[in-house]
Amino acid sequence: MAEPKTRPAPLKSRAWLAAIPDAARRKDCATLIALMKSATGEPPELWGTSIVGFGRYALRYASGKTLDWPLVGFASRKGDLVIYLMSGFARSGALLKKLGPHRTGKSCLYVKRLADLDRDALEALVAGSVQAMAAKRVGRSA
Repeated sequence: MAEPKTRPAPLKSRAWLAAIPDAARRKDCATLIALMKSATGEPPELWGTSIVGFGRYALRYASGKTLDWPLVGFASRKGDLVIYLMSGFARSGALLKKLGPHRTGKSCLYVKRLADLDRDALEALVAGSVQAMAAKRVGRSA
């Protein structure tokens, strides 16, 4: 099986943030870096060209193959901030109702801007995902 193209590399936060043209989006990304670094105790890594990830967990495919993947992370996309919470949202209904405007995918939380969100709910979602993934965490005891 071929190696994945999305691999981690150290993130130079200041340079990465400086490349984001919109000041409000740049501020949101800096806020997410601080929030996720606090939740995981891990430094940010750039996965591929656009995902900022924190910590690692062992992702296991149906074939049995495993690879490291970010425990939590985010990406600044054209229309949305995409927040990756690898535990999913099955037990997060109350927090999602409190959060504010968003959409979800299997492990993706799509938001326009952090100013529209309840900060406590967002922090609880990130911390809850980190805690739920603790058993799969790689390289550090939870």
